[in-house]
Amino acid sequence: MHTYRELFRVREFRPLFATVSLLTAARTVTGLALGTLVYAATGSPLLAALSLFGSYFAQVLGAATLLSVADRVPPRAAMVAIAVFAGLSTLMLALPGMPVWGIFCVIGLQGLVGSVAGGVRWGLLGEILPGSGYVLGRSVFNMSLGVTQITGFATGGLLVALTSPRQVLVIGGGLTLAGALTARLGLSRRPPRATGRPSVGQTWRVNAELWSMPGRRHAYLAMWVPNGLVVGCEAIFIPYAPNAAGVLFVAGAAGMLAGDVLLGRFLPARWRARTVTPLQLLLGAPYLLFALSLPLPVAAVAVAAASFGFGGGLLLQERLIELTPPELRGQALGLHSAGMLTFQAVAATIAGAVAGWLPVGLAMAVMGALSLLVALYLTPRLRRRDQVPTPEPVPA
Repeated sequence: MHTYRELFRVREFRPLFATVSLLTAARTVTGLALGTLVYAATGSPLLAALSLFGSYFAQVLGAATLLSVADRVPPRAAMVAIAVFAGLSTLMLALPGMPVWGIFCVIGLQGLVGSVAGGVRWGLLGEILPGSGYVLGRSVFNMSLGVTQITGFATGGLLVALTSPRQVLVIGGGLTLAGALTARLGLSRRPPRATGRPSVGQTWRVNAELWSMPGRRHAYLAMWVPNGLVVGCEAIFIPYAPNAAGVLFVAGAAGMLAGDVLLGRFLPARWRARTVTPLQLLLGAPYLLFALSLPLPVAAVAVAAASFGFGGGLLLQERLIELTPPELRGQALGLHSAGMLTFQAVAATIAGAVAGWLPVGLAMAVMGALSLLVALYLTPRLRRRDQVPTPEPVPA
């Protein structure tokens, strides 16, 4: 499978794509509304950052206890249940008089339940698009994420200005429930990928097995840490530009979209391994400019350039899949998703705390410098020959 046309001819890919797009749109508009609501109520950059990424802290608990669910329950049922919970809980956030502590309680529950979502979703994608089709399909989802975030942040910012953050949260809850309905009607019923019942012990055992191999371990760290530190920069966009944060969010989404298109569709397989390091370095380098006082257009260009580097995560996911047996791939991808989101929450908290002591632009430059240092540390470990997967033979 080599073209997007072939990809969308796969029957189950279309409803899965529609479901994930609806959920992404909902998460985008509700995130901007929630961050605006919390920042207006508290005036705290730290709490505004936590409202955007605080639910990811619960991913740690979910990754340690619930991830075995990803391979041991029917994927359609799991996707529908997770989306219904997310939609109803988002509507709870829109209730008038909801205190800030109540908002964070709901956010934590969303993160705990959502810790399983990545493993279920991407494990199912691997079944629908086996072999090399996964990378092309995953790039399409990343591209859709970029487009949806561009339109979602722009629309969300407009809706927040014209209506109110709570009304936007109601819209986000409705979009999430529409995604649940799409999954229920469009996806086929499939059996679990692995046998046995999900349990905490099974989750721990498989996580330990996944982490024990150096190749997988370094791929996980490369996907989690440099990217997460850059997301910490994004978490303080609202304090950096209170009246134009949507512009920076849109620029970031556009840069990520461009990276996914070029890397997922046009980058030859023989260049993928050597492209990872430049992309990892690109993530943090443009944010060093924020130590200066940047005009908004220059800041937007820097954000877009940095976000192009997120495409390196797509290449590292391909490496992770090639290093993981099929019956563990759902949990392997779930661990990647949970760890990535958790570290994004950690980095958002660090960025918010640093921005409480330093000017916001300088705090973003600090986070970018940390991302660069970690990427440089991981570079020789990712290049070790004993953990680079053997390339898949190209058919004649």
